Formats: sequence, structure tokens, C-alpha cells
Amino acid sequence: MIDPPSAVRGRPATQARGEDSRRRILETALDLFAAHGYDGASTRQIAEGAGVNLPAIQYYFGNKEGLYRAIIEDIVADTERHMAGVSPRVRAALDDSAATPAELSELLCEMLETFVALVTSGTQVESRRLFFARAEVEETPGLDRLHDNGMRQIFNPCLALLARVHGKSESDQEMTMRTMALIGQVVIFCSNNKRPILAATGFDDDSVRLIKQIVREHTLAICRAAMATR
Repeated sequence: MIDPPSAVRGRPATQARGEDSRRRILETALDLFAAHGYDGASTRQIAEGAGVNLPAIQYYFGNKEGLYRAIIEDIVADTERHMAGVSPRVRAALDDSAATPAELSELLCEMLETFVALVTSGTQVESRRLFFARAEVEETPGLDRLHDNGMRQIFNPCLALLARVHGKSESDQEMTMRTMALIGQVVIFCSNNKRPILAATGFDDDSVRLIKQIVREHTLAICRAAMATR
């Protein structure tokens, strides 16, 4: 049986409304989980804030934990979108034995600059920071997925690049600690404790450019020192 034209025309509109409802639930849930924690935010509060009825959460996400994990998958997907421009080039360089330390250093800078953009831009960036902080403290569902995402998309590529620049193994403890220190210069801007320091400007375009510049200068200085001693 062929559906009438009016039914076919109605499907895209229905799908769009459904996607809009799902997105509003996710955005509201992120804000409330960030503000009140996993246990403190109720599905009723989330439904009211999103302007949907309570069964909509069950329809789209199953339950509260399913909704929480969907937020995490959203964060993972957003990280992948941000890193998509540099990650393939990093993998190609690491697979190329002829890649020079200077080329690897440049890619390391690009990785960290992209990470800066990830943690300082986009919608609900403050809620995302607080969501991460609460997830760590409360050890909420999906915390392992967040850790795996950070290791896979940020830490491990940076570790591999830095180790190659130093001419050392990725398993070298010094390389792990140096990578933690390099990434830490970006992670500090994820902390809510930064507010008194950056209260005047926050993360406007000029601030983000300055952060990227400083991170690049620090990273290149470390890489050049490593190349000089090889």
C-alpha cells in the first residue's frame, strides 16, 4: 500500500519535531546534571525544563542513566568533530618513519591548539566543564567512557608525538609525565577556579587566541630543547 502524499510530506516535519525535542532534553539535562549532579537532577525537572512530558525521556533515552550516557556520547562526538581536522594527519605522521621532529612538533602544537578550542568554545561550555568535574567526583555512569575518550583522542596522540620528538618510547615514564604537563596547560582552563582570574574577559576570541599562542610557545620550546639534546 502506498502512503498518500500528505502522509509522506508529514514525516520530515514529525522527524524534525522529534529531533528538536530530543535535543532540548539533552541540553536541559546537561545544565541540570552540571548544576545538581546525577542524583540531584530528577527526570521530572529535566522534562519540565525541556518543555516535554515525562514519557518523552523514556521514549528517547529509556531512563535517567540512558539520558546521562547520551550526553556523554554527545561529548565524545563533539570531541571527534573538533579533532577531525588534525587526527588523520597525526596518525599519518606517526606511521611515517621519515617524519621529522619539526613536523611532529608542529602537529603536537596543532593538537593542543585544537584542544584549546574544544574546551573554550561552543554552546554550554561552562555546563560541560562542571559536568566533567561532577562526573569525576561522583564517579557517575559512563565515567570510563569519558576517560577513554580523552585518552584516545587527546592524550595518546600527544604522547606518541612527544615521544617521537624526544626519540624515546611511549612507555617511558618521563614521556607520560611530560605529556601530562603539556596537556595540563590546557586543562587548567577547564577549571571553574579560573573564574576570579579571567572574570574580566572570560573566553572571548582574543583570550582564546592568546591561550593558543602561549600553549604553542611553551610546546615549541620544550620540543626544541628535546631536539637539541638528541
